Amino acid sequence: MTFDEAYRRGRDRLKKAGVESPAFDAVCLFQKAFGMDRQALIVNGAKQAPPEQAERFFETVGQRAGRRPLQYILGEWEFMSMKLQVGEGVLIARGETELLVRTAARLLKGRPSPLCLDLCAGTGAVGLGLSSLLPGARVACVERFPRALCYLRRNLKAAARPGVTALSADVTDPAAAARFSGVDAVVANPPYVRSDEIAGLQEEVRREPGSALDGGPDGLDFYRAIAKLWLPRLKAGGVAAVEIGEGQAPQVCALFRSAGISEIGVFPDFNRIDRVVAGIRKKEGSDVSPS
Repeated sequence: MTFDEAYRRGRDRLKKAGVESPAFDAVCLFQKAFGMDRQALIVNGAKQAPPEQAERFFETVGQRAGRRPLQYILGEWEFMSMKLQVGEGVLIARGETELLVRTAARLLKGRPSPLCLDLCAGTGAVGLGLSSLLPGARVACVERFPRALCYLRRNLKAAARPGVTALSADVTDPAAAARFSGVDAVVANPPYVRSDEIAGLQEEVRREPGSALDGGPDGLDFYRAIAKLWLPRLKAGGVAAVEIGEGQAPQVCALFRSAGISEIGVFPDFNRIDRVVAGIRKKEGSDVSPS
């Protein structure tokens, strides 16, 4: 079997299984198995594929046809030019989350060594992304679940950024929040899917940990905890920024206002869906922004 025949057979199997992007996924799996990108495949397509590597390729194709997320099969995924290790038990960072990171970084620009909290940190994508844009930032990545915490620590070690640390803590625990004061930024991509919507998600998404998806009956449980427990830890002028689900902007803005956040903005992603809510903690004695 040639390299080209192996690739085409894998691609066709994914297509038959209804995978959304069979050609892209097949190329990614081909590169993992054979160490050859698309250009190398074109150049070497007529050559014979080593049987053991071909067997590994078709084994991963079978996993993907069974709807195991591509990122989990590959074991890593790119976010903001960083290779993050991923696998079962941790949320896969999406491109939309880059908007959260860049919005927070823009609001923090010019502050020397800001102290930032990345809540519900997962892989550490947000915290590491902030550190890449704000090299002097000190970032505490807060994560509760052991499997996700394992990936977080691996990614922080691989990134070798001493200003970014992992903290094992529950975002809904008042004692965890009480450990901090005078914070420059609270940034979070929390679970925000409504509990009754989980079953209707794409099958691949349902393979990700429910704890990283389920935001409670209305999807807002974690925003309430953040507003109540963590936003008061901000210093005056501190930045609050969160990723949100579709249609949640009005409720999250209201929670921000109730926590003393003003200058609130709502920012759409590349699909023109409101994706980030961000604002500044008002100075003592100043008026709260109107509804």
